[in-house]
Amino acid sequence: MSFKIGCSVKVKEGVTCPDDDSLYINGWQGRIFEIDETIGIRWDSLTLKQLPIEYIQQSEKEGLDWTEMFLSADEIESASPRDSEETADNVREKMENKFFWFSEGKEGERILKVIGDADDEVEAWNRYLTQTLKFPFEAKVSEPQDRGDLKQGDNVQVQRIVEPDDLYGVLANVVCGRQNLVFPLCDLTAQDRQSPNYLPLKDYCVWFANR
Repeated sequence: MSFKIGCSVKVKEGVTCPDDDSLYINGWQGRIFEIDETIGIRWDSLTLKQLPIEYIQQSEKEGLDWTEMFLSADEIESASPRDSEETADNVREKMENKFFWFSEGKEGERILKVIGDADDEVEAWNRYLTQTLKFPFEAKVSEPQDRGDLKQGDNVQVQRIVEPDDLYGVLANVVCGRQNLVFPLCDLTAQDRQSPNYLPLKDYCVWFANR
């Protein structure tokens, strides 16, 4: 059978993943993006959403691309498109932005537990930190400040979480001397490394810096 770039194809019955012969991939569907000795297939949005989470996790840890696969011509067959290329690209980008955390070890796994399948990840962090952090606690401004009353290195006491903001992330009420301010949590580090607040806040700051 002759295949062309852009054609929709699906994997035949009984075919296993080239990197894991215990994983059957029959029925997985996508579009051809390369034809050489093997055929490169980028999965469509339906297949991407149904990929086993263990497969994605292992691929990320090994530096493999789970959004596509190279198979021989006798392992695939023509199929009718199930979505548009734009839809597939959008789903792929969203999933890549989320699941790359699997490559970041334990820290990445903790971050993924927070954001999960949330459409609004800032709100997910807002809920998690509100429930997890123990107030009040001492913190230090860990990032340079272009404006405002605080500067890097200042010590503050974090009183409570105020609200989430699309631009600055989760905001908190902090006290510095006689000043009572609203300040982004992403620019703070808990001073006590042994406190239950240190790791959740650090994970949040890492996520915010890479979102």
